Amino acid sequence: MSTNSDAREKLIGSARELLWDRGYSATSPRAILDHAGAGQGSMYHHFAGKEQLATVALELTADELIAQASVVLGNTGSAHDRLTAYLLRQRDVLRGCPVGRMAGDPDVLDSPLMFAVLSATFERVRALVTDVIEQGARAGEFSGEVVPRELADTVLAVVQGGYVLARAAGDPAPFDRAVSGAVALLEQSRREPPDSPPLGNRRQGVTRSLTVPAKP
Repeated sequence: MSTNSDAREKLIGSARELLWDRGYSATSPRAILDHAGAGQGSMYHHFAGKEQLATVALELTADELIAQASVVLGNTGSAHDRLTAYLLRQRDVLRGCPVGRMAGDPDVLDSPLMFAVLSATFERVRALVTDVIEQGARAGEFSGEVVPRELADTVLAVVQGGYVLARAAGDPAPFDRAVSGAVALLEQSRREPPDSPPLGNRRQGVTRSLTVPAKP
């Protein structure tokens, strides 16, 4: 027999899946209940309504996304290597970013609760990326013209824009090209040590594996 806790977790899990697949506006309370196999009054037993449930679900998704980014960006290695790994890591490209997709939903933007989660998530990822770039700048990895926060926003824009282009094409190839171009930009912003090999020779080994479904 399922407990109240089980029912609550099923509702949250179903909301997370449906928000990612359909967005907030297109996900009805009935759809969440049906997906969770829950009774009519179950949602209102555990939550004030759809908005509160969706906010809890989005918070969990956001925390997972940030944790995954933290693992890659907090790894050992040069700043350049960590940024490249972040850009090239496996993603479920055609499904899109489970948080970024919410930015295109007017009802999310009109919800103070959900907008706060959306905004805070990107600020936290931006801070992670900016910190890596600042570390690289202090270590002399980047040219003096690099502005860490601007480069961080470029990295985020490439990833989010790549999702949009891939979904519009029904093909992950535009995402692959976008992140490959971003890696090339990182190479160009790199401060060259004496007697370093030509740029083209260093990039020959860069490969991508982005079409295998994985967590965002």
